[in-house]
Amino acid sequence: MSARLTVESLQQLREQEFEKIRIRLEQGDQIQAERYHLLLCAGMGCMACGTMKVKAGLEKALAERGVQDRVDIVLTGCNGFCAVGPLMVVYPGGVFYHKLDEENIALFVEEHIVNGRLAEEILFQIPGEKQKSVHLSDIPFFARQQLLALRNSGLIHEEKIDEYIARDGYQALANVLTKMTPEDVINEMIVSGLRGRGGGGFPTGKKWEECRRYKNFPKYTVCNGDEGDPGAFMDRSVLEADPHAVLEGMAISAYAIGGVEKGYIYVRAEYPLAMHRLNIAIEQAREYGLLGKNIFGTDFNFDIEIYPGAGAFVCGESSALMYSIEGKRGMPRIKPPRSSEAGLWGQPTNLNNVETFANVPQIILNGGAWFASMGTEGSKGTKVFALTGAVNNVGLVEVPMGTSLKELVFDIGGGISDKRKFKAAQLGGPSGGCIPESLIDVKIDFDSLTEAGAMMGSGGVVVMHNATCMVDTARFFTDFSVDESCGKCVPCRIGLRVMLNKLEDIVSGRGQEGDVEFLERLGNHIKATSHCGLGQTASNPVLSTIRYFRDEYDAHIKEKQCPARVCIDLIKFEVNEEKCKMCGLCLKACSTGAIIWEKKQKAVIDRAKCTRCRSCVTACKFDAID
Repeated sequence: MSARLTVESLQQLREQEFEKIRIRLEQGDQIQAERYHLLLCAGMGCMACGTMKVKAGLEKALAERGVQDRVDIVLTGCNGFCAVGPLMVVYPGGVFYHKLDEENIALFVEEHIVNGRLAEEILFQIPGEKQKSVHLSDIPFFARQQLLALRNSGLIHEEKIDEYIARDGYQALANVLTKMTPEDVINEMIVSGLRGRGGGGFPTGKKWEECRRYKNFPKYTVCNGDEGDPGAFMDRSVLEADPHAVLEGMAISAYAIGGVEKGYIYVRAEYPLAMHRLNIAIEQAREYGLLGKNIFGTDFNFDIEIYPGAGAFVCGESSALMYSIEGKRGMPRIKPPRSSEAGLWGQPTNLNNVETFANVPQIILNGGAWFASMGTEGSKGTKVFALTGAVNNVGLVEVPMGTSLKELVFDIGGGISDKRKFKAAQLGGPSGGCIPESLIDVKIDFDSLTEAGAMMGSGGVVVMHNATCMVDTARFFTDFSVDESCGKCVPCRIGLRVMLNKLEDIVSGRGQEGDVEFLERLGNHIKATSHCGLGQTASNPVLSTIRYFRDEYDAHIKEKQCPARVCIDLIKFEVNEEKCKMCGLCLKACSTGAIIWEKKQKAVIDRAKCTRCRSCVTACKFDAID
C-alpha cells in the first residue's frame, strides 16, 4: 500500500496492476505453460467445503514436486457454482476443476502442472453428455450468464484493493468528483433505469434525487446487507467477493445526494466472512485516501462504518434497520415521512441494498443508456439470483432482466434434481409467491412476477419438484414470518398466527370446509392493513399456493390425503407391489425395523413399527412406496 491516490496516480496504478491481471487471465487452449495461475474459490460455500485444506494440499504437493515457483495461488471471491465446490479455475486457458479435495489435488499437480495435461478425473461433466467440459465457456451455467454486479467475482483477490483498481476500480468515483456535478450523476442514474435490487424496486435515481432535495444536514447513505430470505446469499457473496464495488457505489451516492459525510453498511452478524473482508476493504480505501477527507484532492469528505445486525428479518425494512443502527428495537414505523426526508436520527437518508450499490460504478463508467439497453421496458439491467432447492446446479447466477424462469431453472440450473419433475419455484422468499409449471415461461422482471402473484424480492429462487407439498410449503413460510414479525401491528402479529394455526390444522388432517376461503379473506386483510412490507407481503405464499394449487388444499381437507406424501399425519405407508423391484433398498434405509423383506420377495411395511420418517420413500428408486 502506498500514500493517498490522486487521479493521476490512480491511473498509473491501474495500468501497472492491469498488466498483472491480464497475464493471469490469459486465454487460449494451451495447457502447457511456463507459469500457472490457480484461482481458488474462497466464497463461504467453498470455504465450508474445505478450500483452505485444498490450498494447503496444493502448496504441499507443489513443494514435493519442486514446481512451487511456477505457480501462483490466488484466493478469489465466490465463483458462483456452489454445487460443485471447492472449485478452481486454472490459467492460462481458463480450465475449470471442481469437487477438489486433499487427494485429487495431488493428481492435479502431477497431471496439469508437472506433465502439462488435463486432470480428467476432476473436470466437470454435464449430465447426459459423454465428453467432459474443459473451459468455463463450455459450461452452460457460466456461458448463459451476463455479469455486471458479479463482474469481478472469481477473478480478483477480494482482499487486495490494487486488483480491484486494475479492473477500473474507483475510476467512476474519480470521474464523478472531477468531471460531473451531482445533478449529472443523478440524471445518469435516472437514465439507467436501475431499480432497487433489495425487493422494493424503487427507481434508484429518483430516490437519490428526492434525498438531495432536502437541505437539512447532515445526511446519511446506508447500505442494506441484512439479507434474511431462506436460501438467499446474493448480497453476502457480493460483499465477500467484491467489497470495493459497494464502497465505491456508496461514495458516489453520497456525492450525488450532497451533505453526506458518513455511510453505514448494515450486515447481519451471521456473515462473519463478509464483515471481515469489508473491514479490510475499508481500511485499504482509507489508506489510499479513497475514504476520509478530501478524496482525490477535492473538498468531498466521506467515510463508512459497518454496523452488525442481530439477524432480525424485519430489519431488512428501511425504518426498522435505521432504528437498529440508532440502538433502538428494530420495528418499522408508519410512513410518511419517508427515509429520504427523515431517516437515520431524523435526518435525510438514502438506503440501497448491496447489489444496487455494486451496479453504480459500472453505470457511471459506461453510461446510463448502456445499462438501460439491457433488460425489459420496466426492469433494466441484470439481476443476481441465488438458485437453490431441487435443482442440479445450485449457485449464484446473474442474468439479464426478462430471462424466463424456464431458462434459469433448466438451462442454467441444469434441471430438477433426483430425476423428478418441476412443480413450482418460490421467488421473493417469505414475501414472495410460488410460480407453477404452467407459468414456467414467465419473464423474471418486477412487473411480470408481481402479475403472477410472486415478487422479485432480493433474488432468492427456491425450486421445488413434484414431491413437494404446496400446503406445507405455505405453512413453512408462514411459520418463518410469524417468528420474524416484530409484533407492532395487530394484522401481522395476530393475523399471521391465526393463519399459521389454520395451515397446521390442514396439514394435520383437521382441516374443514371453508378453511380455504377463510385463508383467502384473512390473507387479503393482512395484506391491506399491515404497517410494513413484511406484513403486507407475508400472506403471498398462502395466496399464491391457493391460486395455483387449490386441488392440494382440497385433498388435505376433503380427502384427508397429502398428494405429495409429505404431511406425516395424513400418511399411511404401504408398498406398491406392482412397482416393487424387490431390491431391498427400503430395508437398508429403515432404522426402526418396520420393513419386512427377504431376497426375491416383495417388501412389506409393519405399520405398528413405522414412524413415518419417509426414509423408505427417499431410498426407493422406483417410487414404489405409497
